[in-house]
Amino acid sequence: MSGAVLALRRAVQAHLAADTGLSALIGAGRLYEEPPRAAKGTYLVHGEVEAADWSTGSDSGCEQRFGLVVWAGESASARQALEAAAAIVASLNGAPLGLDGHRLINLTWLSSRLARDARSQLPTVTLRFRAVTETL
Repeated sequence: MSGAVLALRRAVQAHLAADTGLSALIGAGRLYEEPPRAAKGTYLVHGEVEAADWSTGSDSGCEQRFGLVVWAGESASARQALEAAAAIVASLNGAPLGLDGHRLINLTWLSSRLARDARSQLPTVTLRFRAVTETL
């Protein structure tokens, strides 16, 4: 299952990096594996992933429910985080991503949640998606 998770993560990262509308909102290269220290402005971090077997009688598959977290870093606002989240959903929902060693069956937006981080009080928007892949 980890191969499917990593392949999807790489494809999501490449897809969002190529999205000029998103880059205009938050800047280029603003998707991280872990939150950067003292980041200014809005940025995106890979969130939690839950992977489950989605194999059929003849094909090996994986269902993933994964999160992306939009952070309104220092000097950013909840409005900016919500705008970035809307752009990400528009870009990824149903996107035909190419994955190394896997075929994407579908990619669907599930939910969005605006909250404030308990420690920093910075606004965050957590996006949840569902993806189903088959191993090639």
